[in-house]
Formats: sequence, C-alpha cells, structure tokens
Amino acid sequence: MVIDDSNTIRRSAEIFLMQAGCQVILAENGFDALAKIADHQPDLIFVDIMMPRLDGYQTCALIKKNAKHKTTPVIMLSSKDSLFDRARGRMVGSDEYLTKPFSKESLLKTVELHRVQRGADASSSAAA
Repeated sequence: MVIDDSNTIRRSAEIFLMQAGCQVILAENGFDALAKIADHQPDLIFVDIMMPRLDGYQTCALIKKNAKHKTTPVIMLSSKDSLFDRARGRMVGSDEYLTKPFSKESLLKTVELHRVQRGADASSSAAA
C-alpha cells in the first residue's frame, strides 16, 4: 500500500511496484488508507509524513495500535531527512524511513528486505 497526498508519488511508486510484480493499493490520505487497510490487509505500507488532516505519524500509530496490523511493516516517506523525523517515526512504530524522491531501486530494495524478514518471521514462529 502507498499512502501519499501527492498523485505523482503515488503513481511513481505504483509503477515501480507493479513492474516488480507487486499488487498495489493506493490511498491519498490517512483516513482513506485506514478503511482500505481493513479491507485489503496489505503486506507492506508506505506512508507519507506530511499529509493534511491525518499525518503520517498519526496514521502509522493508528495502524500499529490495531492488533491485526501490529506486525505489518510501515515505511515512512518524507522529503525531510533529519534525525528528529526518523526518531519520531520510530516512536510511532515505523519500521523504516525512505527519503523522497526515492529511486526505483531503493523502493524495491525496501520491499525485498521486508518480504525476506516477514518470511523469516513466519518460519521462526511456525517452528516455535
């Protein structure tokens, strides 16, 4: 899932992810995203920090508070790359931070990293 109020960012991410064989769900704000997350159960969520009404930090916190989505990786997207922004993202439960504009390679590397981690988590919990 890609949550961003910028149509350009949403479309770029969608194209990169679809070319890599991913199914993509788009949302233009946090409220739209929360409804779609409940319906589609995404494996990975990219969320822009700076959005009107419900920002990325609030959206991430709400996603992580839900028991069903607590383990779903949430990657913060932002054009700001300060230590404060990264720390604040971690405080609300984000798993990673990707700076915009992102490249196709950095986006797909992030997807692959979390896909591998989820696979490892699933096999270790199945063995436990």
